[in-house]
Amino acid sequence: MPQDVEGPAPLSVHHAFVVHFRVNSDVAQGRMAGRVEHVVSGQAAHFATLDELLAFIARVLAEVRAPPRKRPRRSG
Repeated sequence: MPQDVEGPAPLSVHHAFVVHFRVNSDVAQGRMAGRVEHVVSGQAAHFATLDELLAFIARVLAEVRAPPRKRPRRSG
C-alpha cells in the first residue's frame, strides 16, 4: 500500500528500541538512567545520562543503515 507523501514515515522493527528507566529517574528534571535494547539485534547497554542513551541509539541506527559487509570467500 503506497504511503502518503505528506504523512508520517513508516515504522520499521529495525529501528525499534525498548527503553527501561530506573525507578529513581526523573525525566522532567533531566535525570535518567536505565537500560536500552535494540529489538532486532538484541544489542543492549546501560545508560546514566540522556547523552549515553542517544549515543547508543545513534550507533545502532548507523549500523542498521550501513550496507552489509561482504564476507571473503573461503577456498575449499
